[in-house]
Amino acid sequence: MRGYFTIRIRKVFNLRYLGNKDSITEKIKEIIKSKVVFKPNTIFFDAFCGTGSIANVFKTTCNIIINDNLKCATTYAYGRMIANTCTFKLLGFNPFDFFNSSDEIIEGYFYKTYSPGGSARMYLSEHNAGRVDYFRQTIEEWYSNNRLTYEEYCYLLACLIESVSFVSNTAGVYGAFLKKWDERAIKNIQFMDLSDGINAKYSIEVFTEKLENIIEDIQCDVLYLDPPYTQNQYGTQYHLLETLILNDEPENVSKVTGSRSTREMRSDWSKMYKVHILYDKVLAKTSAKHIFLSYNNDGDMSKEYIESIMKRYGIEQTFQCIKIPYKKYENWKSNKNNKHYEYLFYIEKKADEDIIYESPLNYIGSKAKLIPYIKENMLSASTLIDVFGGGFNVGVNSDSESIYYNDINFIVKGLIESFRNYDTYDYITYVKKFIKNQHLEKGNKETYLKAREYYNSLPENKKDNRMLFALILYSFQQQIRFNSNYEFNNTAGIRWFNDCILAKLISFSRVIKEKEIEFISTDYINLREKITINANTFLYFDPPYKLTTGSYNDGKRGFKGWDDHLEQELFHFIDEMTQIDVPCMLSYVLEHKGVINMALEDWINRNKYTYIPLGDIIGISGQPRKEILVLNYEI
Repeated sequence: MRGYFTIRIRKVFNLRYLGNKDSITEKIKEIIKSKVVFKPNTIFFDAFCGTGSIANVFKTTCNIIINDNLKCATTYAYGRMIANTCTFKLLGFNPFDFFNSSDEIIEGYFYKTYSPGGSARMYLSEHNAGRVDYFRQTIEEWYSNNRLTYEEYCYLLACLIESVSFVSNTAGVYGAFLKKWDERAIKNIQFMDLSDGINAKYSIEVFTEKLENIIEDIQCDVLYLDPPYTQNQYGTQYHLLETLILNDEPENVSKVTGSRSTREMRSDWSKMYKVHILYDKVLAKTSAKHIFLSYNNDGDMSKEYIESIMKRYGIEQTFQCIKIPYKKYENWKSNKNNKHYEYLFYIEKKADEDIIYESPLNYIGSKAKLIPYIKENMLSASTLIDVFGGGFNVGVNSDSESIYYNDINFIVKGLIESFRNYDTYDYITYVKKFIKNQHLEKGNKETYLKAREYYNSLPENKKDNRMLFALILYSFQQQIRFNSNYEFNNTAGIRWFNDCILAKLISFSRVIKEKEIEFISTDYINLREKITINANTFLYFDPPYKLTTGSYNDGKRGFKGWDDHLEQELFHFIDEMTQIDVPCMLSYVLEHKGVINMALEDWINRNKYTYIPLGDIIGISGQPRKEILVLNYEI
């Protein structure tokens, strides 16, 4: 006995929800439990809870937080989770017996809007729509009159959603109704009980928000993500249920479908490239140690993108992708393709200080792989100057309050700055459109050369940095090379805008917008005229290497090259900084192809600078080079 009546346990749920996990819940639970040691204080965050299938199976294991963009989803999920704790003592009788023992109807909003009783719409029969109005108004009256607790109110609303789903004249969702009556839709509605008979043992917290707006504020140990996979907008597909729960009787509904305005319910998780951007943000901002993503082989994000972005924020060895075969929900309009797979991705998140961001530019001499060593040997300073900024891998990973990017190549500076100045979604769509319009393809020399010629023919004020970025992606080794007239002149390559680059671009663009960065393009010798440099400033130098020649230091591209005189000038500049106690780090090459830079070795020894060998680094050409870090301070 529970309260005043016995609850009939019914474990088969009828609400047909896009992406519902009821059929594979136990498998997902098994995998999650194999990765996480649950304790009583563990917090499990189901960020796109939908019908609450996953959260519900953990309600006896740990504390739960559920969230969804739709009120009907969080109400249903919460209602089913706390159902067995509801006693209805204040009500004093069994509400299920009460509803099912009468045939009373009210010709209210649902009767007039979603049935032939007041419209041409056939979501519900007249009788069932009138019953729904009666159920909804009665539940609201009970709650308003303090005859229901909040938990009981949510439970009964969840049961009402379930009951409506049994007699809806739809193909599964509510974007449209059937033109002929389905057999089940003409059956009289019954007020269904969705209790599973299991009590929740720990706390349950509910949010109805866009995840990207709350992720930083949610403290949790386990994050489970089950976002939309495609461009289906859930607000459109479940507008009727949302109206049922909100009980606000909107006046300006669609003349055909009766849908309420879905503007507020629209989710960017259902939009190509915006979902990629949001996923990056959530992984970056979550406090969770364990991250799980349920995704589908039909989804907008590729497996390659998901793996790339998860490994940025997680410990690479812990990454796993598990394929779970399942029968996808299909309505009568669906393509009968049974090759559907649910992927469950997992990674253990890194400590924030261990996360490395990579430039989307494949810059010669890139320090992307050396960032951990560079950060480990850097001194903390309020200001960092990335003196030879290049692809900006070092500066963008700095924790300094103020960061300066400088490069004498004003075109490269403009490229890096463009990632901050443009909205990331707009950047990606612009580049994709340019690629499509110019017919750029992997290894297609003819279309590449035509696109390059088009870009170079434009006046300077029309040369958009996003065009240049697109060209770079399809050029030889994705290198940045110009002639003496500053025309882009790299040859065609066999690379393209792949999902690994997309992941770099999105993460890099987000971080570069979040940090305080100022962009400069000047000869580093003149930096003191533009920036106050003192003991609270850290200078990082990554100049061209005298023992190697790249497209930026051969002196043939309209910019200064690199020779013995310029190398000595750099050494002298660092010596001057040492005299005024400004910490400096120099990345350089000591030996290449058996040749040792004796001038460098002599300068280090003469000044007793700290010298840290980094071993053989494989460059873009495939040739190893012996890189070192030179520090004018002790560590």
